[in-house]
Amino acid sequence: MNWLEQFAGQISFVELILKGLAIGVIVSAPMGPVGVMCIRRTLNKGRWHGFMTGIGASMSDLFYAMLTALGMSFVYDFVNNVHNMFALQLAGSILLFIFGLHTFRTNPHSYRANPMDKLGHYPVTKGKLAYNFATGFALAIGNPLIILMFVALFARMSFVLPELGCVERVSGYTAIWAGAAIWWFAITWMVNKLGSRFDVRGIWLLNRIIGSAVMLFGIIGVGYTLLAGSIAS
Repeated sequence: MNWLEQFAGQISFVELILKGLAIGVIVSAPMGPVGVMCIRRTLNKGRWHGFMTGIGASMSDLFYAMLTALGMSFVYDFVNNVHNMFALQLAGSILLFIFGLHTFRTNPHSYRANPMDKLGHYPVTKGKLAYNFATGFALAIGNPLIILMFVALFARMSFVLPELGCVERVSGYTAIWAGAAIWWFAITWMVNKLGSRFDVRGIWLLNRIIGSAVMLFGIIGVGYTLLAGSIAS
């Protein structure tokens, strides 16, 4: 193997890691029940309690990512067909747009598990970091529809490839988890800095920004897929 082939191999591996990080962030970003719980715990208990809630959710994301990849690997002969890949990537981009629209329209008020007290704070329950991790995982694992999100992202980014070796596969899955962990670290850091100024309106605004970004990504994906399909034909 010459230096050019080695360089190409390194670029492919870096691309795989970057794709995994991006998938982890995109899947974790919508502020649904887990996000609201994570923020609430950050405000009431401290940053690390909120962060461990997010880490628990990221482990659930990793489980569903591996489950999705396993299923797509079994049907790779179908996916690898040029015409089928065109349809799958187009459908994946449309799904991403729908997820973005759903996130954009999400009302964070509907995810309040407990009412606020007279001072405007949520009631605080005692719990160790392991408890926060476990409850974050339990809440996230109860949403198997996230598989559709992974299918859309895997198809759009061509993330599942049979020629990948064991090291590449493990690295890709680890990157997905790392992307989710980075997201939760950033969110809890921001909420911890803003403190009580980050309220329900802040979650609403964040969902608007995230939803818009995901919708834009989906629109770009549709355009790119149609353009590539027209050139190929």
